[in-house]
Amino acid sequence: MRLPPEDRDLSPHTGWTREHWEAVADGLLTAVLPHASPAGALIDLPGPRPSRSGRRSDALEGFARTFLPAALRVAGAGGTDPHGLLAHYAAGLDAGTRTPTGERDLADGDRESWPLITDRGQAMVEAASIAFALRLTRPWLWDRLSGPVRDRVGRWLADALHRVPNDNNWQLFPLSVGGFLAEAGIAEPEARAAVRRGLEHIDRWYLGDGWYTDGRPRAFDHYNGWALHLYPVLHAHLAGDRALGAVYGERLAAHLAGYAHTFGADGAPVHQGRSLTYRFAATAPLWAGALTGHTPLAPGTTRRLASGALRHFLDRGAVDDRGLLTLGWHGPDLRLVQVYSGPASPYWAGSAFLGLLLPPGHPVWTAPEGLAPVEERDTVLALHGPGWLVQSTAADGLVRLHNHGSDDQPADAVGPDDPYYARLAHSTATGPAFEGPADNHLALLTDAGPTERGRVHPLGTGPGWAASRWHPRVGGRELPGVTVTSLTLAHGAEEFRAHLVTGGPAGTPVTQTGWAVAGRGAGQRAGAGVRADGGLASELHALRGFTTAGAEHVPGGTAFGPEAALPVLTGELPADGPALFACAARLTAVARPPALADTVQLTARPDGQDPEAVLLTVRLAGAPGLRIRLAPAAVTVHPAEGD
Repeated sequence: MRLPPEDRDLSPHTGWTREHWEAVADGLLTAVLPHASPAGALIDLPGPRPSRSGRRSDALEGFARTFLPAALRVAGAGGTDPHGLLAHYAAGLDAGTRTPTGERDLADGDRESWPLITDRGQAMVEAASIAFALRLTRPWLWDRLSGPVRDRVGRWLADALHRVPNDNNWQLFPLSVGGFLAEAGIAEPEARAAVRRGLEHIDRWYLGDGWYTDGRPRAFDHYNGWALHLYPVLHAHLAGDRALGAVYGERLAAHLAGYAHTFGADGAPVHQGRSLTYRFAATAPLWAGALTGHTPLAPGTTRRLASGALRHFLDRGAVDDRGLLTLGWHGPDLRLVQVYSGPASPYWAGSAFLGLLLPPGHPVWTAPEGLAPVEERDTVLALHGPGWLVQSTAADGLVRLHNHGSDDQPADAVGPDDPYYARLAHSTATGPAFEGPADNHLALLTDAGPTERGRVHPLGTGPGWAASRWHPRVGGRELPGVTVTSLTLAHGAEEFRAHLVTGGPAGTPVTQTGWAVAGRGAGQRAGAGVRADGGLASELHALRGFTTAGAEHVPGGTAFGPEAALPVLTGELPADGPALFACAARLTAVARPPALADTVQLTARPDGQDPEAVLLTVRLAGAPGLRIRLAPAAVTVHPAEGD
C-alpha cells in the first residue's frame, strides 16, 4: 500500500492527512477486485474458514462491505472515480439480482447470484451497506442504471422491509434500506414504516448520556458507535431531516464526550466487546459527529483520534501481504472472531472512511492535530449508562475500562461468561485470556471448577468509582446463597478493588487475577507482578482476605501476543460473617512506578447496623480519602472526614 509523505506540521502526532485516508481506501478497495466473480456481483475473499452463513453469503458480504467505502471514497471526491469503482459495483448490482438464490453454494457453478433476504439472514445486514452506498452515490450510479436493473435491485432490497431482524442493532438495517427506497420512490409506505420501526426500537434501548443497550439488557460495546449511533444519524443527514438529526445528533454528541476517552495514545480502541475484527470502524462515530456538527470534539482532535486508530492497525499487521484485511485484531487471530464472521467481515471497517465526505477545506482536515484526551491529563471518568469507569494516564498513554455494568447476557437466560464482556476490566493494551485462569476476575474455586461472573447488576458509578453485584455461577448454575459485591476505585494509574462475598462454605479458595500482559519475556518479576520486555507491567498487592501472591502464564497468550502472564492473589472464605477481599492493582508502562503497597491506605470494620455490610476508609495516593459502605444490596461512597 503506497502512502504519501507524512506531514508532521499539520499532523504532529500521526503525520497523516486526508491524502493518507484516500490512499488507504484506494489500497484496500483495489486489493479486493481480483477476488470478484466474473460479473462482479460477489467478492469471494480467501480466508481460513467460511462463516456459519456459507461462502455465497460471505461473497455477498465481500461485495456489500467494500461497496460502502467505495461509495464514501467517490462521494467524498464529488463523483471523481479514478479507479472505476462504481462501474464495477454497477455491474455487480445487475448480475447479482438477475436470479437471487437461497441455499446454493458457489461450488454449484452459479458465480453471481445473491442470496435472498430472509428472516434473521445475513443478507439483511449486507442490504443495509448496499442501500447506504447507493444513497451516497445516487447521481453517479443509481440514476444511471437502466430501468430493469433498478427494478430488480429495488425488489431485492425491499425484502428487507418485510423480514424479521434479530432484536438488536439489526433493527437498523431495514431502516437503512427503507431510507434509500423511500427516496428512490420504491415501496414508499413500507419503506417509511421500516424507518419508523427501527427508530422506535432503539429509542426503547436508550439509557441516556449517549448510551444504548444493544437489545440485550446489559450489552455495551463498540456497536454503540458504529451502528446504534451511526445509522440513524447518517440517515437523518442524508435525508436532510434537521429535527431527526437534532434528536439523534444530541445523543451522539453525548456519547462522544465519553467515547473519546477510550482511545489510547497509540491509537488503539479499548479491546472489549464483539466484532473487534472491524477494528478502525471504531472511528465512524467520531467522523459522524464532525460530519453532522454534533460533536464536543475540536476538529483537530477528531482527526487525531481517527488517524491514530487507522494507523495503529495498519502499522501492526491488520493488512496482509495481498493488501487484504485479516480476521483478527493486529494480525490474524480467529480466537476473537465470532461465528457469523467470514473472510470479508473485517471490511465493516470501511465505515471509517465516512470522514471523506467532509471536503478537503473542512477544519477537520485543515486544523492542526490536537491532543487525544488520554494525552492531555490523567482522567477517571464514570459512564453511568454502561456502568463503566474509564481510567487513563498521560505518562504511558494507556486507557483502562473497569466494567461494572456490561455482561451481554440475554434477558431470559444466563449463559457462560463471554471474556470480552464479563471481565472486571479491559484496556487498550491488554486482551482477555482465552485459556487458563480468567484475567481481571474474582473466582471461587469449587469442585466443579472456578466460578463465572454471570449476570452483572450495576450498583452505581460516581467520581472515581463504580460498583456492581453478581451471583457466582459454575456449570451454568448459581452457587446457592452466594453474592459478590464488587467495587473499583481509580486515581492516576492506581486501582483499588474490593469484593464482599456473602454466603459460601468456609474454606472455599478464592482467587483474584489482574491484567494479562502479553509480550516477549512476559513473566513474574516480584510477588504478584508481571512485566513484558516491551515495558508493560501488571501488579496486584493484597490488602485484605488474600494470603498468597504469585503469577501464572497464559496458555496461548492473548490477542496482543502469544506469550502472556498475569498476577494472582489467593485466599479463602472464613468461617464467620461476610468475607472482604481487597487489593491494590495497576497496569502501567511507566518504567519505575512507586511501590504498589504504598499507593493505597485501607481501614475496614463491620457495620454495626448490618451484619452483612462492611465500612471502609480508602485513600489512593494523591486522591482525597473516601468513606465506603459495602453491602449486598447497595454501595455508598462519600468523602472521608477531614479530606
